[in-house]
Amino acid sequence: HVQLVESGGGSVQAGGSTGISCAASGYTARSNCMGWFRQAPGKGREGVAGISTDGTVKYASAMKGRVTISKNNQMNTLDLEIRNIQVEDTARCYCASSAREASDSYLLHRDTFRYWGHGTQVTVS
Repeated sequence: HVQLVESGGGSVQAGGSTGISCAASGYTARSNCMGWFRQAPGKGREGVAGISTDGTVKYASAMKGRVTISKNNQMNTLDLEIRNIQVEDTARCYCASSAREASDSYLLHRDTFRYWGHGTQVTVS
């Protein structure tokens, strides 16, 4: 049974930095693509960052340069660092994992991912 549990986030001041984490269980994270998505009020769920099994990463163009995704295969965890965070970044953030390897070009696509966490709120003021 695959489980993804997010942590971190909370209230952050604009211009600051924060990090969110995802703990995976029920499988070995090394064998799956993983990603972070966000959903702001009134908006759809959009990809922020994704990472493949070989470590290839892809970032949303709107956030490239401000975010870094990393995966720890030994601990089965996924992390996202957000720098110079802005009010418009306020969103609920979700961790996701694929059931199998996918092309790098699809790392920000919702259909790539089968398993999802319940999300963690990031509120910027």
